[in-house]
Amino acid sequence: MSESEEQLIERAKRDADAFGLLYERYVDRIYNYVFYRTGDVHEAEDLTARVFYRALGHMDEYRQRGAPFAAWLYRIAHNLVANWHRDRSRHRDIRLDDAVTLVEKRDGPERLAEQGEDARMLLGAMSHLPAERQQLLILKFVDEMSNAEIAQVMGRSEGAIKSLYHRTLIALRDDLGKRI
Repeated sequence: MSESEEQLIERAKRDADAFGLLYERYVDRIYNYVFYRTGDVHEAEDLTARVFYRALGHMDEYRQRGAPFAAWLYRIAHNLVANWHRDRSRHRDIRLDDAVTLVEKRDGPERLAEQGEDARMLLGAMSHLPAERQQLLILKFVDEMSNAEIAQVMGRSEGAIKSLYHRTLIALRDDLGKRI
């Protein structure tokens, strides 16, 4: 019988190997989230490491409160990324060549070449959105989370997420319409 996530979390509070299993389970998702928010591979690697270092340091304080463990990690990541942006005077755009490496796992090189211009326009439009809306889109389309899961991560109601999602899509449509 395999260990439940709750059991693994409790074990990780006193066993570094158990925390390593949690790390392996969530590192790619957290890295992708951080990368899409920073647009820089090296910064994403550093911030992802800091997320897990902080989580490890506070495991004994973690309590199950109905939200998944991933929601706690995303909140740590969100706070670190917000601090990272605050510490910089300019906002960096996501570099297409870095973003493409994340998409390659689903699409071949020919398909990516066709999508290059569309991706460039979409990423440009996304970079003009507020951080909260960027977070929503990353959780929805990169991590493929449901609205209920996104609500837990962002600390909002599912209805609020649906409304924010709708407003975000309208803002993206309007921005892309200006670019075409």
